[in-house]
Amino acid sequence: MNSSQKRFFDSFREVVKAVSSTLDLNQVMDLLVKNVTEAMELKACAVRLLNPKSRTLDLLASCGLSQDYIRKGPVDADRSIASAAEGNIVVVRDAGKDPRAQYQQEAVAEGISTIVSVPLSVKGRTIGVLRIYTHQPRDFSQEELDFAQALAEIGAIAIENARMYERIKKDYESVMNDLYTFVGYRRSI
Repeated sequence: MNSSQKRFFDSFREVVKAVSSTLDLNQVMDLLVKNVTEAMELKACAVRLLNPKSRTLDLLASCGLSQDYIRKGPVDADRSIASAAEGNIVVVRDAGKDPRAQYQQEAVAEGISTIVSVPLSVKGRTIGVLRIYTHQPRDFSQEELDFAQALAEIGAIAIENARMYERIKKDYESVMNDLYTFVGYRRSI
């Protein structure tokens, strides 16, 4: 195993361990973006979730991006991930010139050259993207893209698990409130 494969394996194992040990979505996503950034030797990494109502990509976690870049404005999902929504990895090699990059000037000011959008998919539907950013133009190897895609898949599972847990918790609390109301009503009769 060469050094990059070892970095990828160690990062993957650390993220999987976090996903299997906690439902704290912020903690897992922060660990995921940090590990991807370090293992792939990137400028930055972010996870953005699809907001179906506004058709924007809302930031969930990031590593290596400035607050100015994060606050640059809403990220249009249809413009940013049209191809990623179909399950494809999208590589924008020169974010300052490629029309697929929504915020070209902001990317240049941030020192971003290449942006890769990896779909976060659960059961055949795209729920967001894992975005990776580089300082210099970069051609990613298939091994690197496979690593990013594997972590995006693990991240999507973590997001879906956290959402499911919150729905179950909310349903449980609703049932318990109804039960307490009913029991209180029965006692007053």
